[in-house]
Amino acid sequence: MLSRVAENLYWFGRYVQRAENTARLINVNANLLLDLPRRVTLGWAPLIEIVGADTLFKSLHEQANEENVVRFLTIDERNPGSIKSSLNSAREILRVSRDTVPREVWERLNDLHLFVTERSETDISRAQRINFLGQVISGTLLVYGVLMTTMSHDVGYLFMRIGASLEQADMTTRILDVRSVPLLRDQSSLTPFQNIQWMSVLRSLTAYQMYRRHMRERVTGPRVLRFLLQNREFPRSVMFCLSDVAEMVPQLPGNRGIERAIERTRALVRDANLEALLATDGALPQVMDEIQIGLGDLHKALAEAYFIE
Repeated sequence: MLSRVAENLYWFGRYVQRAENTARLINVNANLLLDLPRRVTLGWAPLIEIVGADTLFKSLHEQANEENVVRFLTIDERNPGSIKSSLNSAREILRVSRDTVPREVWERLNDLHLFVTERSETDISRAQRINFLGQVISGTLLVYGVLMTTMSHDVGYLFMRIGASLEQADMTTRILDVRSVPLLRDQSSLTPFQNIQWMSVLRSLTAYQMYRRHMRERVTGPRVLRFLLQNREFPRSVMFCLSDVAEMVPQLPGNRGIERAIERTRALVRDANLEALLATDGALPQVMDEIQIGLGDLHKALAEAYFIE
């Protein structure tokens, strides 16, 4: 397979996964703010921090209020990580690579792209937003469902899955990094509502029901961290995503650099002593940063091995 096509499919997986995750983040944050009393002010700024767009957002907006953040994350084409920009990029990739994926995938993605383009200006208002974002989430899942059931599971499919898995692992670590640190500090205004906020962390990743099934215990910070970092069966946990990539890489032309990058990052996740990290001030954010650096190194190794001509 040409390196250009492999790279396109890799980024297609990332862009579609990014659109879905961003929609979930906005929905869950809106619901969390409704569940908490007015005196607990979490606001919308953490969402910008989660997606790593602080500098760009501040260059465009003076305040991180609801209207500015929601518009920035949903339809602002100046933000390359917005839902609209992600779907634009995914659609452009399919437009130039249509012979590598089934026609049905193009049709489903094009339907979703048209929906976002036509409805976004009116439907990002507070009254319509939940339905709009729900349609985005359903649309991205439909695209993945059609891909899994109609596309040959060949090299191109592997690159698409690798991209989606890396994007998901990156988002999971970002959510844990930004959301968990304030909750683990002693904040008297937040203490009575920590359970609600840890549940929102799970719901940001559609993990609440599976957490209850696997853990069979009440929601607490250490248990949530362990589940989302180290669980080997939940598809959005960091360990699952890295294991998924590790299973696919041997089916590609051999490259020891990629295998080493995967194993280093898996070791960071697998060997993380959460109890010790939580007991040491600043230790958890440092480990999260190291995992994110590991994911970046893995992306770089993939690019050098397969994408750079």
